[in-house]
Amino acid sequence: MTGSSTATPPLPAGTLSAVARHYRAGEPQSCEPVAHGLLNRGYRLSTSRGEFFLKHYLDGDEALIARQHRATLRLEGMGLPVAPPLPARDGRTVTVLDGRRFALYPWIEGRHREGVELSVEQSRRLGSLLGTVHTCLARVQQAVEQPPSRESADPADTHRLIGDLLGRIRQRDRRDAFDRLAERRLAERRELLERHAHRRPRAGTEPASGWVHGDFHPLNVLYRGPEPVAIVDWDRLDVQPRAEEAVRAAAIFFLRPGCGTLDLDKVRAYARAYRRTARASAGELAAAVHRVWWERLNDFWMLSWRYQLQDHRTDPLFPAAAALVVWWTREYDAVLAAFAR
Repeated sequence: MTGSSTATPPLPAGTLSAVARHYRAGEPQSCEPVAHGLLNRGYRLSTSRGEFFLKHYLDGDEALIARQHRATLRLEGMGLPVAPPLPARDGRTVTVLDGRRFALYPWIEGRHREGVELSVEQSRRLGSLLGTVHTCLARVQQAVEQPPSRESADPADTHRLIGDLLGRIRQRDRRDAFDRLAERRLAERRELLERHAHRRPRAGTEPASGWVHGDFHPLNVLYRGPEPVAIVDWDRLDVQPRAEEAVRAAAIFFLRPGCGTLDLDKVRAYARAYRRTARASAGELAAAVHRVWWERLNDFWMLSWRYQLQDHRTDPLFPAAAALVVWWTREYDAVLAAFAR
């Protein structure tokens, strides 16, 4: 996790031509950056044969990427809205050029939709979609044993991180409005941790694990009209507690950015549909709510990016995310009821 630049560098013309030849995709005409992440870079590639999404992988080995690709191919075969990669001339979906790994996808026309744009009925269908993803992944992926219990975040470690971040803020020559907000929220969170330390989740209380998308949020779901047309970016496909992915996704989709609260009516519709489709119990969702709340209470990744890595890309997300933790703590019972009743 490095770097502060937000610009995706252009790919050399020779690389584009080689990739296009390998996939029989025609002659490149233009290539525009469309995404920049820690695990990959994305480009809209226009050729004489059409529009494509070109992914340049920055992390992960070829075998791991190929496993992700096979999963999406199988999910598409089961009728899920996914966009699997295209096969190259050798039949493989991963192309390696000069040590760099690429994949080519069909270009999907669509747009991202935040939870505030979704109706209650669309929220229900979103929960059903994620539940279907989880149940279908269980069918197409290798069966897994339940992993060992995970320790939840240790508040002692969090207090040390808070101290480090506060020190970095106070050493700045010029402090802006964001710095003052961060300082206030850090002090506030330290008080909350001291007040709620006894509620740390015990090992062994996490819900059942299984294959999950790993990064299910609005930027990875494309809509065309009222319905999702593609779930994209499967780079974090992994074995994790499934209900925790459902809770984390809801906390992003249904966050009201202006006030840092959740739309609990939409959460309720989403969660009930997820539980029914994924065959998850109310107890699983309750355990997931508690563990994700604790995780958020101890989490400062956005401030770590800004002050430890000098990476400001997540700055706009921090105000609402920080406010949500405070609100969630205050309205814990209402949030729990929305997910688990």
